[in-house]
Formats: sequence, C-alpha cells, structure tokens
Amino acid sequence: MTGLFFCSLCLFLRNMFPGTYLLDRIHVNSRKYDKITHNFSVITDITIRVEKIKNEWVSNMDISSIIGLLLGIIAIGVGMVLKGVSLSALVNPAAFLIIIAGTIAAVATAFPLSELKRLPKLFKILFTEQKLTKPEELIRTFSEWAVVARKEGLLALEGIAEQVENQFLKNGLNLAVEGQSADYIRDILSEEIDAMEERHLSGAAIFSQAGTYAPTLGVLGAVLGLIAALSHMDNTDELGHAISAAFVATMLGIYTGYVLWHPFANKLKRKSKQEVQLKEMMIEGILSIIEGEAPRTIEQKLTSYLPAEDRKKWLEGEVKQDA
Repeated sequence: MTGLFFCSLCLFLRNMFPGTYLLDRIHVNSRKYDKITHNFSVITDITIRVEKIKNEWVSNMDISSIIGLLLGIIAIGVGMVLKGVSLSALVNPAAFLIIIAGTIAAVATAFPLSELKRLPKLFKILFTEQKLTKPEELIRTFSEWAVVARKEGLLALEGIAEQVENQFLKNGLNLAVEGQSADYIRDILSEEIDAMEERHLSGAAIFSQAGTYAPTLGVLGAVLGLIAALSHMDNTDELGHAISAAFVATMLGIYTGYVLWHPFANKLKRKSKQEVQLKEMMIEGILSIIEGEAPRTIEQKLTSYLPAEDRKKWLEGEVKQDA
C-alpha cells in the first residue's frame, strides 16, 4: 500500500512539475522500497515454514531410537577409554571405507532398485513416531458406531465413512455400507494387510541383511590390515600399530551390524506389527457392527487386543462408569 501511494504521488507531481529530478528519485526509491518489502516478506515466510517443519519433526521424533544410538556410541567410547585406548585409534579411513562402502555395495547387489528407493522413507519411519490411532480410542469409536448402526441401520455409516481419515478403515466401512458379506470384507481387508506386511518385511530385510554383511566385511578388513602389517615385519613399532589398526575394521563391522542394522530391522518389524494389530482390530470392529452385535459386546471383543494391564484399566474404567 505504501509503495502504491508513493507511485501515485510521483505521477501526480510529475504531471504538475515535469522534468523534476527529485520526482524521479522518489519514484525510484518507491520501487526499491517495494522490492525490499517483498524480499523481507519472502524471507519471513521461509523462516516460518522452516520453523514449523523443525517443530513437527522434533515433536514426532522417536526418542528411543535416538537414545539407543547415543548410548551405543557412548558405550564404545567409554569402553575404549577404560581400556586405555585412544579414541583417535578409530580414525581409520580405510576401515570406514571397507565397512560402509562394502555394506552399501552388498545391499545394492542383493536388493532391486525399487526396494532401495524406499530407504529414505524407512529411515524416516525409524526416527519418527507412528501417527496411529490408539486402541482405546478405536474401541470407543466402534462402540459409538455400533449404537448408530443399531438405531439407524448400516446406511447411516455412509456419512461417517466420508469423515474418516484412515483409508483402510474408510474402505472397510464403505464395503459394509454397500452391503457386502462379512466373509468378503474380511478377505479383501486381510489381503490388504498381507500386502502391507510384505512391504514392511521387505524393508526390514534390507537392514537385516546389512547387519549380516557388516561383521563379515569387518573380518575382511582385518585380513587386509594384517596383510599390510606383514610388510612392516622389520619395524617392530610400526608392526604393532598396523596390527591394532587392522582390527578397527572388525570392530566397526560388529558395531554397525549389531548396534545399527539389526536393531533397525527389529524396530521396523515392531512398528509393522503394531500397525497390523490395529488394522486387525478395525476388521473385527467392522464385522461386529455388520453382525449387529451390541456395543458392550464389541468393546469386550476388541479389548482382547489390549495388553493385560491396559485391558484391566479399561475394564475398571467401564465399571466406574456403570456405577
């Protein structure tokens, strides 16, 4: 608005006093002001977006993965210091090249490119919390839907299905509204779960295989280091240093295999199992509504998916509500 005002003022004064140098300067400065204002607005917008992304990433971070990595590094560092070994002994470019590049090469050979392209997404899953519906919330939701279905019929769930964000649950509700049989719905949704689980396991297999390759590559690095050490047989001091450096590759291979890659694979499997269990709950809930079961019966059936302690808390909460 300020820039527009300056431009209008310049045009008016130019017509009143043509050829005035001051008016040209005012007009140029107004355009510079608009440009500076625009640039500042763009920078501010970018800063806000970056801050928002950072806050979302930090809030969704899987703390256990970060803690595990830090503890693993600290354990190795403290252990070396207690044994009187300098941390600088780990600075061995050849060992890092053999283990890291060798593991990448082995994995690239073992898996197709279509699966390797998913690695960035897999790392994101590893270090962020899954945005899954809590089982307790799902039980309450199905109980409420059962009340609606018993009062108004299954067609009343059509409007509810449109508001559901979870695509798997939405598909199941739509099939129920369409009047499909319980067996058909179970088969369709179970096949979808099987396909999802297969994708998850293929991702975990990448890390699992990397964990198998890394320690063996560590042995290979040690052999290469010993070959190099034998060339210093005439120099006792240099020979001892070369032998110790040879086993750095072995240590790195074992460390990356059993502190990084295998735990990463197990974490992916655990997260996959949680998602599968939640979707199995959804199937049971949908089929129970189709069969016209009472809300309380559906709750009791779905609570069987909860851990014993959570199930006890749920049942105690239900008793208190009845009282």
